[in-house]
Amino acid sequence: MKKKYAIYKSETGYYYGEYYDTLEAMKDSPFYGIVTEDKLPVVVRDGGYYHFDENDYMFDRLVECEGRPLTLEEMYFKNQDTFKLGWMSPDGDTYSCDYTSHTKAAELICEKYFPYARLHERALGKAGWLKIIDSWDGVHREHGQFVYSLTGKITKRQADRLFDLGLYNNEEVRRMIADCEDRW
Repeated sequence: MKKKYAIYKSETGYYYGEYYDTLEAMKDSPFYGIVTEDKLPVVVRDGGYYHFDENDYMFDRLVECEGRPLTLEEMYFKNQDTFKLGWMSPDGDTYSCDYTSHTKAAELICEKYFPYARLHERALGKAGWLKIIDSWDGVHREHGQFVYSLTGKITKRQADRLFDLGLYNNEEVRRMIADCEDRW
């Protein structure tokens, strides 16, 4: 069955919510009976709903389709020039996300590359993927990027890509490179 979705753009990719413009369309929604005619149209996302505004500066388009309306690469920009946070494959490909979306990104990456994985972040880590996170610890006033490897290993392609991203001199990256240079 086709559903309508409102698509929005952020700095790291597109995201979506279910779009409803009639009460009839909301029959299978958890908000059926809660949303009234005067509140329509609404977008349902992340366990809540809000009034749809086509003039929202982040709104991109409406889509009607079966299944998910966006691909992995649309939701988490692949090899984005302005990459800051997200996931890096052993080949050095990056998938951008914001500081709270690593788990959801891992789920969709695994859906594409490791469809039988149950613990998505762990599956990526065991497969050699790097997690680039915001290293703010609540003590320092500065945010930064921290590169995490579940295995403690890094590939030459990842090291090269981290150099391109300006992360080559991070303490943890230098340590991983030193530990892995003999394998290259």
